[in-house]
Amino acid sequence: MSTILFDNGRHRCIAFNDLVLGDDGVQANQFLLQDDGQAALIDPGGDLLYTPLWLAITPYVRLQEVTWILASHQDPDIIGAVDRWLTNTPARVACSRLWGRFVPHSVSHFQAGKLGDDRYLLLPDEGGTIPLGASAIRALPAHFLHSVGNFSFFDPVSRILFSGDVGSSMISRGVPYAPVERFADHVPRMDGFHRRYMGSQRVARLWADMVRRLDPEMIVPQHGLPMDRRTIPAFLDWLSDLPCGIDLMDERLYRVA
Repeated sequence: MSTILFDNGRHRCIAFNDLVLGDDGVQANQFLLQDDGQAALIDPGGDLLYTPLWLAITPYVRLQEVTWILASHQDPDIIGAVDRWLTNTPARVACSRLWGRFVPHSVSHFQAGKLGDDRYLLLPDEGGTIPLGASAIRALPAHFLHSVGNFSFFDPVSRILFSGDVGSSMISRGVPYAPVERFADHVPRMDGFHRRYMGSQRVARLWADMVRRLDPEMIVPQHGLPMDRRTIPAFLDWLSDLPCGIDLMDERLYRVA
């Protein structure tokens, strides 16, 4: 299913959800950004999603217009099918420099040297700007939330923040893809995931403070439902105060059974 998040006639953002039937893989969203004849796919997923996503984007874009594959981090549900996108589109992969030497492990059928630096943009820890048509996407630090090299992607035209795993929620198949209306009702869908997958309260608070300054119209995670101005302030306050990751580890776990 596709949902148009933003369209002003020149710039468009589309979310895809529930592309895989059944319980074969964790629920994940994929995103297409278009501007001035160029397109970017954000976190397009692995082999399970390649064909469904390819079919889903064809009403909106030609494969030759896919200029970028933006990877928030290195997990299979993020970039597992990168070999097929590199083969069938002219796209470059933008990801953390920490993962730049790992991506080729997913493209082993290419001859050595066939994929050069021209197919990769390796981002430093502080992030950077990624040109797209007449606009540009900003890669913003989200390290240790949950990967050591992790980015959120901000579209300044729509003012949508594509947040990767930050803000993710665990929802059942068939739940309508629409912004959360009451954050308090949404917390149970988020709590366990964030306590385990976010690195620590310190980095969560740093990210939340950065996002407050950014003032996005919408936060759109890779899993679950988006949030808009009705719920973003409550989400950022909740995340800032959440003990998570290494905050919850102690000697009771690190022992010989």
